[in-house]
Amino acid sequence: MTKTLMILAELVVINWALIVAASLIKAKAWKPSGILAAVGNRDAAPDCSGFPARTERAARNMLENMVLFSALVLVASAGGVHSPNVELGARIFFWARIVYIPIYMIGIPVARTATWAISVVGMGMIFAAIVQAMA
Repeated sequence: MTKTLMILAELVVINWALIVAASLIKAKAWKPSGILAAVGNRDAAPDCSGFPARTERAARNMLENMVLFSALVLVASAGGVHSPNVELGARIFFWARIVYIPIYMIGIPVARTATWAISVVGMGMIFAAIVQAMA
């Protein structure tokens, strides 16, 4: 397994942990409904704000970005593109996302956007390496 695919696998585990944490935090915030609201159909789910809402948005944002990152890593791997820029881009994405999660959950707006932009730079590096290999 390449280092880039290993980073992808690690991010998948972190992503699932974040989703579980967000679900538990949100269920706790739904007091007095609590777990009953979380395990129901949620047709009329109670609103939540603050930390629970930010945690849920952080998890959702991670899922959205993982789709793009996963596609780039899998295309690079399948295409045999194993340049240092692919690995560096994956590492930049990985660490930016690790930093992004608590920043989003705590609620630091400018740092959150800057950290997200750094993760996009990492994906851009992988994309550029793929395009360069195709040329």
